[in-house]
Amino acid sequence: MKTALIIGSTGLIGSHLLELLLNSADYEKVVTFARSPTEVKHPKLTQHIVDFNKPETYKDLVTGDDFFCTIGTTIKTAGSKEAFRKVDFVYPSQFATFAMQNKVKQFLVISSLGADVNSGNFYLKTKGEIQTFLKACDFENVSVLQPSLLLGNRNEFRLGEKAGAFFMKAFSFLLIGKLKKYKPIESTTVAKALLKIAQKNTPGFHIYESDVIQKIGDR
Repeated sequence: MKTALIIGSTGLIGSHLLELLLNSADYEKVVTFARSPTEVKHPKLTQHIVDFNKPETYKDLVTGDDFFCTIGTTIKTAGSKEAFRKVDFVYPSQFATFAMQNKVKQFLVISSLGADVNSGNFYLKTKGEIQTFLKACDFENVSVLQPSLLLGNRNEFRLGEKAGAFFMKAFSFLLIGKLKKYKPIESTTVAKALLKIAQKNTPGFHIYESDVIQKIGDR
């Protein structure tokens, strides 16, 4: 029986993943790290309310088997590029460092389709940077999931994302062959894929693009 660790448990993917983890027979304990408590109550759940900017206060709490990183934001929501990078690179890299030091076996993270450390797009570049960081970490397994446009009901309203989802869904039948990976994907499907990939625990560094995530989540 394993212990799952998660940051981003209140987000679009993270909230679905939390429910799956709590109902999974593979985990006897689920530990979340967040700025504020959720209304979720479960005998398997331990919630750590932490200040992400004070890593020394929670570094010894990052102990378990599988670490799930579903935290993320946008530059607009964060308010600046610096604030965005803190959420999408600094916090994940801090937790990954502590997880590695505390002998957590595997690290699974939500990235983005097109993530590339050499990208001219700041969002994709930052996503690429965390991938590069994790590739150098000494985990048994690192799994990077790169979903396309996410579908689902967020706590925050993102007009551009809603509009994009509408048009992508309308014309997704045109996305075939190599373009198939650009089809929008349900957040619930990504959460299911995360859980299934974690149970495989295939040694090494692995990247799963959106079309592969869809297949795994649908199984």
